[in-house]
Amino acid sequence: MSLSSPLTALHGIGPRTAEDMAALGLSCVEDLLRFFPADYDRAEPVSLIADSIEGYPAAIRGVITAAPQSRGFGKGAVLTFPVEDESGKIGVTFFHMPYLKNTLKPGTERVFRGVIRKTRWGLRMEHPRLYDPEEYQKIVHAILPVYPLAGSLTQKRLRDAVRQALPEAGSLKDRLPEALIPGGMPLAEAVRAIHFPADERQLEAARQRLVYEEFLLFILKVRLLKQAGQESENRCPMPDTSLAKAALAALPYRLTGAQERALADIAGDLAGDHMMNRLLQGDVGSGKTVLALLAMLTAAGNGYQSALMAPTEVLARQHYEKISSLLKAWSLPVEAALLVGSQKAAERRLNAEKTESGQASLIIGTHALIQNKMKFHRLGLVITDEQHRFGVRQRDRLAGKGGQPHILVMSATPIPRTLAIILYGDLDVSVIDELPGGRRPIQNALIRPAGRGSAYRLILKQIREGRQAYIICPLVEESEGTDAENVHDYSERIREIFPEDVRIASLHGRMKPEEKNAVMEAFLKGEVQLLVSTTVVEVGVDVPNATVMMVENAERFGLAQLHQLRGRVGRGEQQSYAIFVNGYGRPEKAKRLEILTRSNDGFAIAEEDLKLRGPGDLFGIRQSGDLHFRLGDIYRDHALLETAAGAAAALLKADPGLAHHGQLRETVLQYQESDSIGDSL
Repeated sequence: MSLSSPLTALHGIGPRTAEDMAALGLSCVEDLLRFFPADYDRAEPVSLIADSIEGYPAAIRGVITAAPQSRGFGKGAVLTFPVEDESGKIGVTFFHMPYLKNTLKPGTERVFRGVIRKTRWGLRMEHPRLYDPEEYQKIVHAILPVYPLAGSLTQKRLRDAVRQALPEAGSLKDRLPEALIPGGMPLAEAVRAIHFPADERQLEAARQRLVYEEFLLFILKVRLLKQAGQESENRCPMPDTSLAKAALAALPYRLTGAQERALADIAGDLAGDHMMNRLLQGDVGSGKTVLALLAMLTAAGNGYQSALMAPTEVLARQHYEKISSLLKAWSLPVEAALLVGSQKAAERRLNAEKTESGQASLIIGTHALIQNKMKFHRLGLVITDEQHRFGVRQRDRLAGKGGQPHILVMSATPIPRTLAIILYGDLDVSVIDELPGGRRPIQNALIRPAGRGSAYRLILKQIREGRQAYIICPLVEESEGTDAENVHDYSERIREIFPEDVRIASLHGRMKPEEKNAVMEAFLKGEVQLLVSTTVVEVGVDVPNATVMMVENAERFGLAQLHQLRGRVGRGEQQSYAIFVNGYGRPEKAKRLEILTRSNDGFAIAEEDLKLRGPGDLFGIRQSGDLHFRLGDIYRDHALLETAAGAAAALLKADPGLAHHGQLRETVLQYQESDSIGDSL
């Protein structure tokens, strides 16, 4: 076996399992070794029912005292049964697992591991994991990796596969020169320890070494891009701003001071000596889209096309419809075209022809814009919305459609300026730090799990008044080793809690694009009243009728991402509400979350998050809304990020362009964000 061996060379991996692993981007042994855990499972010792604390995970060793009772039919059946130990009893519930009725007999002893909840029927554990008592004893205190899953994959199968691959870790090529490796931990040792650490100390050492590597390679990559951009003359000069000025005069409101400053930055770049590479960073609702439109009109007024790429079809369609209606209302002689994957062939062909001929000046779309067969007439400006969803490589592919167009990148994820300068080193930064007036402040609440009843009553009241609501869960489905709410089980429970006439739907990143689009379209139209979703909704979809955002296990998210989720409501005239559930009810977690109840300023929140996050936040709190590295977290690891930035600056100062570090230069140029950045949804 070697690093290039297919995964089917491993025992227990057949063609079907290999297909499931391919869905995770895994095709060979080296891929598997670099497929790092998303979390770790630390099995707690068995405790008595009487000693259990509501909202906390626990392992209960008990006996089933009565046959499971089933409600519903088929896969939708709900099983309930009582479990007792020497100190008391607890109810256990399983959703859509009817087959367990045949194996969980009265008198059977098991270890039930899950979160304890207090209900009107007493203590209850929903959908726990089951173990034989002897089996559980073997894993107590062990640190077991928890990987993302796909298809029929299980944690056990992935762990077994990784264990078989680990002997090949010694063949991995280190991507950094030895002198740049902090602490000197060899790559093979770090890879073994990140998968199966002996203890917490070894895990942290391995993690720091690997996080530093991905930070340094990423920073070197964007610094080299910056150098190339600074050397590039403006091949698409755009001095004529008459179309943009006509649109500006037609706006029914005045731009804020922050918008005016950002617009001046953009206009200066478009007419300047060098090509534009600018990040437009603004809080949710700060008015970035109107500046993007003004930039696109400047391009059109100078005879150039512009492309606006959004991360989802729903958002692309919203941009297109809004821009088209404004062009019509302002009687501007400019045509827009939409290009998304789900369009019918004839419609897509027509819009592609308009783009290639130059008939359409403003082209809005998704990844369809960067397909090889897509051609532009005279592309002069590329705008990416919610840029963390694309990354450097995809920006480059779109920019390559026009030779050397200007690039404007927009992001609503509030990142502290010190970190933004490091992360977006290839871009100049403009910040819109001022919100338009007239909006009602969102009312915020931080609650423990026991307060869900009040939250549900508020949601139902809003729905009865014609409004809509979101409930966000951190997981798609039940995950071994992770005691957090998931969309599948939560949707089942919520349907039992709310009246039958409340129209509920679920949404998550593993759904097919057409399924996700259908659900979001239904929510936009008001056909769905309550949407249970992962953070896939954080990307700027505008539903003014939605007035409640409830986030389960808020302690598992970064504050900046929670703020962005909160920004999905408060977009209309009605009072809106954000409810954050501290899943485990722990006071130390509440300290961070309370910041959200005191402020609606995303940048202030991001700065506070940076101060509060530290080495104690190893896993579970991730900013999946911003640059999402495989292991690194820009908040928790900000010291490592700054160290890597300093090392990169010193290296490039001594050797600009890495001319004397040929191997490293080749590694950096080949390095893509997909090596370290993945979709957590």
